[in-house]
Amino acid sequence: MLVPVLFGVSLVSFSLLHVVPGDPAEVLGGAEATKEDVDRIRREYGLDRPLLVQYLQFAANAARGDFGISIQSRHPVRGLLFQSLGFTLQLSLASILVASVVGLLAGIISATRPYSLFDALGMLGALFGISMPIFWLGLLLIVVFAVQLHWLPSGGTGTLFHLILPAVALGSASSAVIARMTRASMLEVVRQDYIRTARATGYREDVVIFRHALKNAMIPILTVFGLEFGSMLGGAVLTETVFSLPGVGRLLVEGIFARDYPVVQGAMMLVATTFVLVNLLTDAAYAFFDPRIRYE
Repeated sequence: MLVPVLFGVSLVSFSLLHVVPGDPAEVLGGAEATKEDVDRIRREYGLDRPLLVQYLQFAANAARGDFGISIQSRHPVRGLLFQSLGFTLQLSLASILVASVVGLLAGIISATRPYSLFDALGMLGALFGISMPIFWLGLLLIVVFAVQLHWLPSGGTGTLFHLILPAVALGSASSAVIARMTRASMLEVVRQDYIRTARATGYREDVVIFRHALKNAMIPILTVFGLEFGSMLGGAVLTETVFSLPGVGRLLVEGIFARDYPVVQGAMMLVATTFVLVNLLTDAAYAFFDPRIRYE
């Protein structure tokens, strides 16, 4: 399904860009550009050709990994994307690590102590995390930990400390989703007969929970992992803007404002490809946790 999905993304993103008001040639030419200057820029970047011809040329080049030259910076788009992808991957990996640890622990404890005070507080915190806007949480973390306490940097890159605040801000919503899914999936598993049998045979409670219950509850949790990680790669725009991170999301926003078609199309294809590959790896991971899938 990877090929038709990427074809659909390329077609939709190309079409939407040309529906949005604004001419990249006029943006690049500036306010003082004459009509002759604008026409020359259109010819230089092939914007004067029919849309079908432009799309076919873009699709053919994209299949070879060539997304053209940025209209704004005049640098190869492929270089800009891979330079920005490194920062987005670092942020996404750190965020999914935070979300996984917090979400799994909160979900497991809530499922093993259902309807207790911790369960109520954990699910209330999950609701708070899902409902909280990322940009507001990011600003709040900057005010508390960077401005007042001076514990962590407020933005930028360079060290692992620069990733802590944006990772917490971006991972908060995902940790809430993972916690709720873990609780629901674990509650379904811990009521099964084989869990009662494992307890009756004398296994320690941690062995019962982590080796028997959690492993059999991981299929829906893995699905959430894949979706959340893919969303982080494409949805880190606000986080990268608040913390001044030069990632793909920020590059995409700047490209949209500048009507930089090659950058926007290349970023969309990169995010879509990464999202599809993450989901493919998630599907492959099902077989590790469920032998029935591996046997099929």
